[in-house]
Amino acid sequence: MNETLISFCIVNLNAKNHLISCLKSISTSTKCNLFEIIVVDNNSNDGSIEFLRFQCPEVKLIINSRNDGYTKAMNKALRLSKGKYKVVLNPDTELMPNSIDIMINYMKSSKNIGIVGPKVLNMDGSFQKSCRRGIARPGAVFSYFLGLSEKYPANKKFTGYHLNHLDENIIHEVSGVSGSCMLININLINKIGYFDERYFAYQEDSDYCLTAINNGWKIYYNPAAIAIHHGGKGGSHHLPFKANFEWHRSYFRYYDKHFSKNYSIPFNIFYYAMMLGKLIFAQTRLFIKS
Repeated sequence: MNETLISFCIVNLNAKNHLISCLKSISTSTKCNLFEIIVVDNNSNDGSIEFLRFQCPEVKLIINSRNDGYTKAMNKALRLSKGKYKVVLNPDTELMPNSIDIMINYMKSSKNIGIVGPKVLNMDGSFQKSCRRGIARPGAVFSYFLGLSEKYPANKKFTGYHLNHLDENIIHEVSGVSGSCMLININLINKIGYFDERYFAYQEDSDYCLTAINNGWKIYYNPAAIAIHHGGKGGSHHLPFKANFEWHRSYFRYYDKHFSKNYSIPFNIFYYAMMLGKLIFAQTRLFIKS
């Protein structure tokens, strides 16, 4: 009996048009035929469910009666998956030929590699900087929010989050990769478990990567593997205020979980107030645009 080697795990919410391209790209991303595709749908109403049911019989479809968030849905897919290698994939991401094979082969080079991420491009071919990350410590977050990392891309003092100082065409050990496409070794999951479901969506990938590092695993960015990420064309596109709120709440939770104990109470109050102020500003901008 053939054993499943690769599991592609996708959470979908009203992303049918992009999901079609995503699914088509999977077959050329690997020469391995021992793979499965699991899609957890978070109560879409754009025809995604009908499309998957009638046109994609090879896909294992799980339908949620309501949207309980990206992280819970992804964990549901991961728990049902049987592959040694788990591919966490967004429905608005397209994999380039052989990309998964490249990442798997690199992961095999060391038993300590728990996660590998590809080079992620925007639709126009430009580099999506969030596909490789440092640890989002307060200093790195401040530099990112204030635009210092863009103004001084060669200065390591300001590029701690998106690592702008690193050559995008060279393999690097990093502290995080994007959940739009990340390859996870089953051995890592067996050691540290699944994504933290206290994150409704956003930063669950950064949180998981940091947990992996804290448990002795290594994470690599491999630009020989390429994916195209349309970005924000799923649930966040249809629920902008909810998405914006959850994005900020996740940053708050990430800091509170990993760093708040290392700082004084006054600094924590300042940091939380800053995040709240940024949330109010961002929601106001969305309201004005709507």
